[in-house]
This record gives sequence, C-alpha cells and structure tokens, in this order.
Amino acid sequence: MIESSSWSVTLQERENRRLQEASMRLEQENDDLAHELVTSKIALRNDLDQAEDKADVLNKELLLTKQKLVETEEEKRKQEEETAQLKEVFRKQLEKAESEIKKTTAIIAEYKQICSQLSTRLEKQQAASKEELDIVKGKVMACKHCSEIFSKEGALKLPAINRETQGTETDDEKNALKKQLREMELELAQTKLQLVEAKCKIQELEHQRGTLMNEIQAAKNSWFSKTLNSIKTATGTQPPQQPQQSQPPKESST
Repeated sequence: MIESSSWSVTLQERENRRLQEASMRLEQENDDLAHELVTSKIALRNDLDQAEDKADVLNKELLLTKQKLVETEEEKRKQEEETAQLKEVFRKQLEKAESEIKKTTAIIAEYKQICSQLSTRLEKQQAASKEELDIVKGKVMACKHCSEIFSKEGALKLPAINRETQGTETDDEKNALKKQLREMELELAQTKLQLVEAKCKIQELEHQRGTLMNEIQAAKNSWFSKTLNSIKTATGTQPPQQPQQSQPPKESST
C-alpha cells in the first residue's frame, strides 16, 4: 500500500509539473501574442497616419488643381474674348485697307486711262500741228513777202523786218502766223505737263498701295503672333505631380 501510494504521489507530481510547464508555455505564448498584437497595432496606426497624411496632401493638391483649372478657364475665356476683339479689329482694318486699295487701284486705272488719252491727244496734236505747220510753211514759202520767215531747211527764223518797205497787210499776216505757232506750242507744252503730272500721280498712288499692302501684311503677322502666344499661354500649365505610392505595411509573423 505504501509503495502504491508513493507511486501515485509521484505520478501526480509529474502531472502537476507537466501542467505547470504547459501553463508557463501558454503564458509565454500569450505574452508573445500580446506583444505581437501591440506591435501590429502600432504598425497599423503608423500606416494609417501616413495614409491620412497622404490623403490630406492629395486633397490639398486636388484643391490647388481645381483652383488652377478655374483660373485657367477664366484666363482662357479672357483670351478668347481678346482674340475675338482682335479678330474684329483686324477684320475692320483689313476691310478698310482693302477698300483703300480698291479705291487706289481704281484711281490708278483712271490716271492710266487719262495718261493714255493724253498721250493719244498729244500725238494727234503733234500730227495736226505738224500738218498745219506744213500747210503754213507751204503758204508762207509760196508768198514772196513771207518766205523769209522760214529757212530752206524749214526752221523758223525771225529776220529783221523793214517796216518801211513792207505793208501793213504783210505784217498782220506774219503776226497772225507767229501767234498761231505760239498757241500751238503752248498747247503742246500744257499737254506734256498734264501727262507728266499724271505719271507722277500714278507713281505716288502705286507707292501708297504698296504701303497699304505692307501694313496689311504686318497686321496679319501681328495678329497671328498674338493668337499663337495666347494659345501657348492657355495650354502651358503643367499638371501637378502625382505623389509617390506608399509602401504596404509589412505583415507581422504569427
């Protein structure tokens, strides 16, 4: 009986030690799990804080982007209005310049026609004057008293006239011929002067037309440059940089 009781006590002690060891092992595992849980909570809290910070940054960038978008749209609207105004001003200036060019071209054509008419008139007057002069020369050369007015080559000469030896009728005829010649020469000179003035006016109008064409081209270049700069300004805003992607939290070992 004593041996049986001793063996039973020994068995209980062993069982108690085994249970104590198991309890200590479980407590240690429980402590490890609790420590790991706390560590995981801290890591998750840090990750959550970082995510919230990044969310705040993204929200701020989103607000800035929206504000820039509104400002860009407003600037675009202003530039479109300015472009429309520039187009209208340019259109009016272009119409005015084209109207001036048409008027100048019409005036040039009219002056050219006048020059052509004056040239034709001058040629006709020269031919008529030559014909009349030939007739006068023929009559004068046929007259014994008047033949001294022209030389043998046909040139007009004014010899010294002896008024005492010639009659009044001969003097009147000579004076009439001289007056007629002077009138013809004066008319030819006036026609030539009108022709020269018309040619000068044509040159001046041609210069004005060239100046207008240069102004139109300069206005086109200026408008194109302003429009291009406005487009570049409207489309020159850069999009905000995307934030770097956050690294996922490390998984805790169980």
